[in-house]
Formats: sequence, C-alpha cells, structure tokens
Amino acid sequence: MKYYIKLGLILLAVCALATGILAYLNSVTAPMIAEVKRVEAENARKEVMPDATDFVKKTMVDSSEVDTDLYFIAVNEAKEPIGYILTVALNGYSGVVKTVVGLKNDFSINKIKVIEQTETPGLGAKASTPAFAEKFVGMTLPQLMVKKDGGDIISITGATITTRTVTNSINAGIKRLEEVLKVEVTNG
Repeated sequence: MKYYIKLGLILLAVCALATGILAYLNSVTAPMIAEVKRVEAENARKEVMPDATDFVKKTMVDSSEVDTDLYFIAVNEAKEPIGYILTVALNGYSGVVKTVVGLKNDFSINKIKVIEQTETPGLGAKASTPAFAEKFVGMTLPQLMVKKDGGDIISITGATITTRTVTNSINAGIKRLEEVLKVEVTNG
C-alpha cells in the first residue's frame, strides 16, 4: 500500500511542477500573443481598406447572433469617412470562421480577408485564399448569398458550409451595421 501512495505522491509532484511551468510560460507569452493579434488585426484593416489613412474605433451597442462588437470608420487624409470595417464571425464546418470586411460608404464590399479559421485543409481552408476573397469585391446585400441559395457567390467546391458561413456572417454584419448607423443618425 505504501508503494502506491509513494507513486501517487510522485505523480502529484510531477503534475504540480508541469502545471506551474505551463502557467508561467502562459503568463510570459500571453502579452506577446495579444500584441501579435493586435498587429494582425491592424494589418487586416489596412488590407481591406488600403485608401484609408486612419481608422476610428466605434462600438456596437445592440445584440445580435453575429459575433461583432466593434466596427471602424475608415477615413482619408482629410478625415472624411470613406467606408467601414467590420470583423464578423460565425461557426463553420469545423469551427469559428472570422472575417474582416471593408465596406465602402454605399455598403458595397471593398475587400474581405478571412483572418481565422479551422476548416478542413484543402477544402474549407481555401476561404483564406485571395481567390476566394475576390468573389466578394463589389457585392452588395442583395447579392450576398451563396449561388445555391439564390445569390451570386459561387461556393468553394466541397466547402459549401464554409462559403455559407462567410457569406452569412458578412450579410448579418452589414445588416447590423446599417441598423446601428440608423440609430446613431436618429439619436445623433
């Protein structure tokens, strides 16, 4: 019996040491990871609205099923608004698909960039490619549906769920932004 207690105590010590080391490493790397994500988000905003010289951060105050809390107003050198930037996310086939969307003032899509996804490699993961993003350039709300659903977006072969996820998240994000802006104009 003493032998099993000794083994249990050794295992407990090893687990406690490993947990302590992992917690320390997490505390050291967490700020670095947060900084990398911040820089990536800033670069994605610049990529979807390259004509913008600055981005004014705004908060959406209503609730929605689309994971969007912030939006940015893209401004030019004269500080005039030239569009909006949203980060939208919905669950796809294998997990959350997060997309940064650049919108012109008329709410047509300037450009999109899928910044986070865990979709199937070779299929849904193609949503991160420039060829997929090109399908959305110039699209407006009435066109933002997968072709199988009556819209203009041609699905990635073998990844209709991922294509629908990106399309539906952008569609819902634009609708939500329009509602938020209407409220701001009414209250403002």
